[in-house]
Amino acid sequence: MTRRLSCRLESWPLRQRFTISRGSRTEARVLVVEITEGNRCGRGEAVPYGRYGETPDSVREQVHAVARAVERGADGRELAALLPPGAARNAVDCALWDLEAKLRGRPVWQLAGLSAPEPLITAYTLGIDRPGRMAEAARAARERPLLKLKLAGDERDLERVRAVRAAAPEARLVVDANEAWTVAIYEVLAPRLGELGVALIEQPFPAAEDEDLAALPHPVPVCADESCHVTADLDRLRDRYDFVNIKLDKTGGLSEALALRQAARAAGFGVMVGCMVGTSLAMAPAFLVAQGADVVDLDGPLLLARDREPGIVYEGSRMLPPPASLWG
Repeated sequence: MTRRLSCRLESWPLRQRFTISRGSRTEARVLVVEITEGNRCGRGEAVPYGRYGETPDSVREQVHAVARAVERGADGRELAALLPPGAARNAVDCALWDLEAKLRGRPVWQLAGLSAPEPLITAYTLGIDRPGRMAEAARAARERPLLKLKLAGDERDLERVRAVRAAAPEARLVVDANEAWTVAIYEVLAPRLGELGVALIEQPFPAAEDEDLAALPHPVPVCADESCHVTADLDRLRDRYDFVNIKLDKTGGLSEALALRQAARAAGFGVMVGCMVGTSLAMAPAFLVAQGADVVDLDGPLLLARDREPGIVYEGSRMLPPPASLWG
């Protein structure tokens, strides 16, 4: 039966301006791939990310470049040989999984040999702002059990964490520097963050300059984000990081994300599963990877002004399994 691939760019407005150390945004630009066969359609969503040299147009061009191979029947394994890890491969890989589930009448978790997914507790992210404003945001979210704070790499980072801790004293805290710290900042902040009960420090240094982590103390566990994309990265990270953050837009889809999770566990890393800012369609395959993870950060839809219908149901910070009519 004839198979057809199509893709389109979409823009989803955010609830409010969202700021990290690299800049601010007011919308999420996503790429959606659809692969149809007969009356069945598989979908996948990815977020082109400038930090990795991607633009919406470049990712769309990558998808177009493999369209004919996919229409001729290329599967996920062949796709990995045609595209590098990244947003384009993620969108196509997830669309292929979704299509296979619909064609075979079985959920993706069964096709992948996984257990039935259970509800998860996700982090809720607070963008960079003045300490007082971050405290206000934390106070409004104080019932959420896990808060993630974006930090800027400046002299006010400790004040920001202190303000959030005072506003949400019961919450578990994760901080994310997005590569903005130096060794000097780390040496000052890391012990103090431990005293404040911070559970995890995410990507303090630039990915190309993280070798110092092997010699520095870790009063708080340190998680690789920009430094970890695929399974082959793990050997280099072994003495530098305690956790790895698995994102499908970095791994290039569900297939490699599941392989990375297994390899990371075997190598002794803690596992965090994160996301770019996208809709529930992007969260759905990541939900499977996040089963059993130590830290889950799949709050993308909570940052949007609106989500897809149907979308994943969030009961506060509790995520329910995605409906089959969404994906998988």
